[in-house]
Amino acid sequence: MRSRKYAAHPAFVVLSVTFLAMLVSAGVRSTPSVMLLPLAIEFGWTRSAISFSAATGILLYGLTAPFAAALMHQIGIKRTMLIGLTLMTLSSALSFWMTAYWQFQLTWGLISGVGSGAVASVLGAAVVNRWFKERKGLAMGLLGASTATGSLIIIPVLAWLSSGVFWRPVILFVTCSTAILIPLVMWLVSERPEDKGVLIYGESQRAEMADSGPYERWMALSVLKRAIAKPVFWLLSGSFFVCGLTTNGLIGTHMIAYCGDHGIAPVAAGGLLAAMGLFDLFGTTASGWLTDRYNSRYLLAGYYGVRGASLIILPFINFENVSLGLFAVFYGLNWIATLPPTVRITNEEFGNAEGPVVYGWVQVAHQMGAATAAFGAGFAREWTGTYDPAFVITGILALVTTVAMLAPHKAKGQHVASA
Repeated sequence: MRSRKYAAHPAFVVLSVTFLAMLVSAGVRSTPSVMLLPLAIEFGWTRSAISFSAATGILLYGLTAPFAAALMHQIGIKRTMLIGLTLMTLSSALSFWMTAYWQFQLTWGLISGVGSGAVASVLGAAVVNRWFKERKGLAMGLLGASTATGSLIIIPVLAWLSSGVFWRPVILFVTCSTAILIPLVMWLVSERPEDKGVLIYGESQRAEMADSGPYERWMALSVLKRAIAKPVFWLLSGSFFVCGLTTNGLIGTHMIAYCGDHGIAPVAAGGLLAAMGLFDLFGTTASGWLTDRYNSRYLLAGYYGVRGASLIILPFINFENVSLGLFAVFYGLNWIATLPPTVRITNEEFGNAEGPVVYGWVQVAHQMGAATAAFGAGFAREWTGTYDPAFVITGILALVTTVAMLAPHKAKGQHVASA
């Protein structure tokens, strides 16, 4: 059996396909933000109604995560990916012919939410745990970057396709993107390193497989019952609630509309999000590199501090090119940099077998925060006439999270307790 580490190791093939799948999945979840105005124009649906469907999809995206992680543990990563991609393809294809609000809620709220939840960051955690012994943080950083890169870089393409008033070309693009990935996963993703005759990346000899515990029919719920007894679970869940609140729930769903309130065209606003996605690719990858070397709680405190300050400042800038460009740099570098240190703390506290499932429940909190912001910011815009209060409030919550991360906490691993 080969043990050398080199660029053609099958782990990197699986990593690459997983990167693409997670990128497209994140782009799917951001699609309703591009269709917000076209759907309102064609069907007369209110902004809050469309935001509610987007929030439903985001919430189900999160609620699916722990069950998807348990499913990966029981039927395999590859089959779970295929189920998720098939559901996303089906939901977007069916929505091409929708004419009523309940159909939008069914396709982009329910089916798409469950499908994209199966191809989310819990997938990244499972792939990294199964295929990598070394450079786990860096690998998780790359996969984490794919979620933000997908949601931010695909948006300008979708905005261009919509041209402000069209939504069916957007649906067609998303359907083709998810459908293409199905054969790629079938052909290129192997379930385990031994299936390809290699060791886990970074191993010099085969290690004994860790005991994953007895089979549990409702593994996701059993793991949750054990996890909630640990204070670190609530710390991670609370921080990730704020993470979702401040990223795909607020910026990912409402930034284009917020820019529109300041006279910026959708395509230009989409370009701003694309710039954030580009900087996130570097920021989250760098976060993975840092996570392999430094205290995860200190890193998280810094990330939430920068994010909170950026959100509080945004409503007070003049929305011209320089100020928005600076915001795109600072916010983009920090967009989902929280993922690698959060995954590392979770794995250290709960182990490689249950860690991805626990992280799935932490991800539920993330999407609850995102759903809260997706709906809440839209409601605040209709109630007050501006998005400003939503940005200031979420920024303050991010600063509170910084303080929570710096507070003393008992931890299982030295990495979490000390630098």
